[in-house]
Amino acid sequence: MAQYLLSVHTGPADPTAVDPAGAGETPAMEPERFGELLAMEEEMKSSGAWLFSGKLTGPEVATVVRASAGGEVLTTDGPFVESKEHLAGFYIVEADDLDGALVWARRTSAIIGQPIEVRPFWDTKA
Repeated sequence: MAQYLLSVHTGPADPTAVDPAGAGETPAMEPERFGELLAMEEEMKSSGAWLFSGKLTGPEVATVVRASAGGEVLTTDGPFVESKEHLAGFYIVEADDLDGALVWARRTSAIIGQPIEVRPFWDTKA
């Protein structure tokens, strides 16, 4: 089975969207929808698809670490890229194929009202 990253992205305030990460750019998740999300996550776990997930704080509390060509390491406050969209959270799932991962992505997007980017992990065994 392959492993996939389901990235939850959040964008500018959208009154119909919810932000499971609580990053503050969209309204807090309604209790009913949060319950749907928890139920879906339990289904992911019971099916064996769920490997790990995380909800992130907002980009305003990010710290960027960057090595320069001269070997100096710099740290700066704030997001790596100034953007209206940012990574709000993620799931790592296991599925037979991309279609299986897309099933979980569609369900997640329908519940939270945000785009989900699906990417396979690099197969180091190939």
